[in-house]
Amino acid sequence: MVDLLKVEGLSKSYIGLAVGKPISILRDVSMHLRVGESLAIMGRSGAGKSTLLHLLAGFEKPDAGEICWEGEVLGSMKETAIDRLRNQRFGFVYQFHHLIEECSAIDNVSLPLRIAAVAAHEARERAAVMLTRLGLAGRLEHRPSALSGGERQRVAVARALVHHPACVLADEPTGNLDEESAAQVFQLFRELAIESGTALLLVTHDQSLASDCDRLVVLENGKLK
Repeated sequence: MVDLLKVEGLSKSYIGLAVGKPISILRDVSMHLRVGESLAIMGRSGAGKSTLLHLLAGFEKPDAGEICWEGEVLGSMKETAIDRLRNQRFGFVYQFHHLIEECSAIDNVSLPLRIAAVAAHEARERAAVMLTRLGLAGRLEHRPSALSGGERQRVAVARALVHHPACVLADEPTGNLDEESAAQVFQLFRELAIESGTALLLVTHDQSLASDCDRLVVLENGKLK
């Protein structure tokens, strides 16, 4: 398979408020992700897993190292190009759904398509199809406040996948759900990602979810093992 993502020698430090000197979070991290592959990253809280995702998505800049998406070096791209990459090629799912409370489920899911200039009626049709696949056919016009936790997270998954991104970056995507709901949501998530050929980069504490991915790595002491 072709590499979708290639990372070499990635390092990141932050200035510690208490000690006033740099604290190393990531040290010489190298990794790759192939087209359509699922990769789970596990590690203790504070190990730098979320920081790694932020760097890969271009939300933060590394101190050293290189990140290449589809052969393009992230550090050489202009901010407008990085924004376009995120909008068109990435999907995001977090522990907390981050849905727009004032919008219905179908409008939340339509958002990535509308950003991509898809016509409103087509965007809603595609959003409805995705939500229906996730068992939410009867919840299309419900706002997040009227949905259960599991339903809200399914809406978030639908939003991440609706524009058929090259990769979904998922940070503890089921961490706010009970074990049964988490398993159901993640199973649907994986099935839909596989169908569309979307790669998955998953940060999780859940060994059972990680075991369902094609590969598993562990982030420890700032390095991947």
